[in-house]
Amino acid sequence: MPLELNNENFESTLSKDLVLVDFWAPWCGPCRMIAPVVEEIANDNPDVAVAKLNVDDYPELAGKYGVMSIPTLIFFKGGVVADTSIGAVSKNVIQNKINALKA
Repeated sequence: MPLELNNENFESTLSKDLVLVDFWAPWCGPCRMIAPVVEEIANDNPDVAVAKLNVDDYPELAGKYGVMSIPTLIFFKGGVVADTSIGAVSKNVIQNKINALKA
């Protein structure tokens, strides 16, 4: 189950080794489409911190990372942006990016 991010837990979550953050909004159709995929990724990769950030509730955090379109997936390694994916993408695309960052 992805962790719901907010101003209080965002930075501490990024301190984990490998983190996937799904920047989304409830009204976004493509966001709802990939939500089950993000959940599967979280279940399949217990060593990766998978989290979601509602851009409507925390626009300043979305802005800090240049999120202009949603869904945007940002992959952090060691607290630094390591990769991104914009739009509804397949599970394979997400898993391949995670696998590359684990290598």
